[in-house]
Amino acid sequence: MADKRDYYEVLGVDRSASDDEIKKAYRQCAKKYHPDLHPGDKTAEENFKEVNEAYEVLSDAQKKARYDQFGHAGVDPNYNAGQGGFSGGFGDFDFGDLGDIFGSFFGGGARRANPNAPRKGRDTSARITISFEEAAFGCKKTVSTTKIDACKECGGSGAEKGHSPTVCPVCHGSGQVTAAQRTPFGIMQTQHACDKCGGTGKVIDHPCKNCSGKGRIRKTSQLEINIPAGIDDGQAFRVRGAGDAGINGGPAGDLIINVNVRPHPVFERDGYDVWCEMPITYAQAALGAEIIVPTLDGKVKYTVHEGTQPGDVFKLSGKGITRLGQSGRGNQYVKMTIEIPKSLSSDQKKLIKELDESMADANYKKRKSFFEKFKDIFKD
Repeated sequence: MADKRDYYEVLGVDRSASDDEIKKAYRQCAKKYHPDLHPGDKTAEENFKEVNEAYEVLSDAQKKARYDQFGHAGVDPNYNAGQGGFSGGFGDFDFGDLGDIFGSFFGGGARRANPNAPRKGRDTSARITISFEEAAFGCKKTVSTTKIDACKECGGSGAEKGHSPTVCPVCHGSGQVTAAQRTPFGIMQTQHACDKCGGTGKVIDHPCKNCSGKGRIRKTSQLEINIPAGIDDGQAFRVRGAGDAGINGGPAGDLIINVNVRPHPVFERDGYDVWCEMPITYAQAALGAEIIVPTLDGKVKYTVHEGTQPGDVFKLSGKGITRLGQSGRGNQYVKMTIEIPKSLSSDQKKLIKELDESMADANYKKRKSFFEKFKDIFKD
């Protein structure tokens, strides 16, 4: 962890940056280092991974809070691994223990949660990169996931086949033991996790060899998921029940899929709308023409009207992005750019000059209006 750069430094933002500023910085960095734009460049690939790692943390409110407080240790899955992953710096510590302690000191009657009660499994996460078109229309993808699952050899009990866990003879299944301590205020009682069973309330005399008596194992598997149509770069969605297995029969956690969308060489996304620039010739702009315009659905014909100006925009209704979780699609907007020819021959230059000289001021209304505004300045 010591070699890792600060995540804010990676994205080039201040610690006070807003969510929108973080997202904007991420998009710029991801586009800058994207492997598709730098084929074979290992440095760009590593930078791209670093940018994604930083954004995965800073775009998640809980992870960001842990990172701001504890640094890289706060979001490192190997940190406090003995407690099943980082959890705000306290592992699987049960704050109900505090109630027991204060209850013993001051006469309260707080009850500790049953250590054998069903508990939901932790959420896990994965990141996937898809194309612009796949984000627009949705697709199916296979992702590699690593999660904690119930051991199949022992069925999650932790005990070898033919054996079962037994109630702890020390704490009698409560997972807690009471100790008396002499203090200046008299004899006080405190509670702590039972050393015999580790606070589980159960003892396994014949532990399963496959999971070493834990009842759970970490495994990597391939999972086919449906990417919803309309999802945007930097967004995430849940796959219910695909996270870590529950404890004591509790439900499984969820799998959080974080989505990266590769930049498109032609299209730019704006919400559910799509923008692109369409270069046309001077003659097509002046005289009008039928042109072929690329869309997400393929090529379409469009008639450019006479006298089209640079920057003119036309709309193709319903040719944009599918609305996430809704029906219908956005629109496509096409901005016209007029390409001025270069490297003209002498004959071509002569023809253009003759054409220009034949033009009356009426053909250049903007130019005429501009100079009329400054007629006093240009007065002879």
